[in-house]
Amino acid sequence: MTRISELAGTGDAAVAALLDAAFGPNRHGRTAYRIRIGMAWFTDLSFAAFDSQGRLVGTLQSWPVALHGDDGSETPLIMVGPVAVLPDMQRHGTGRALMDRLIETVDTHPGDPLMMIGDPEYYGRFWGFTADATGGWQAPGPVERHRLLTRAAPGLALPKAGMLGPRSKAQPVEAAPAEPLTTSTQGA
Repeated sequence: MTRISELAGTGDAAVAALLDAAFGPNRHGRTAYRIRIGMAWFTDLSFAAFDSQGRLVGTLQSWPVALHGDDGSETPLIMVGPVAVLPDMQRHGTGRALMDRLIETVDTHPGDPLMMIGDPEYYGRFWGFTADATGGWQAPGPVERHRLLTRAAPGLALPKAGMLGPRSKAQPVEAAPAEPLTTSTQGA
């Protein structure tokens, strides 16, 4: 059994060690880090997964970012990721449980559109992410175009072009406090 709870209160060193194990110590040079540089993650949209012994086995962080238009406009977005799981716990449903918790939270308390860099088949099939609106979006580093994904409320039109980066003014996202949730990840 995996227990999902808010990431707040989980030690920074434990989170950093998990991210290093999942992505390597050179992860800070990735484009995703450049997009959210200087931003603090949303406490109400970031989650931790613990195994039955209380060991941190996965994390999901969400960040305030924006799509900056040439005209000076700023479209607020919530960047999802990294979704990180310890290598020995991957393919057991931990990442999926973390994503399910995030989507449950944002669907209950709608806010800014979500964006991420990820596998379009996986994130599209389970949570409705798509690259349909991101063809003209730019990032401050290399990105495979088909992996730049978004998930917005039905009928919400996103800008067709712009540069992804940190928000000029990070505003808190309104969401209900997350209650600890126990999720079975066997066979998922």
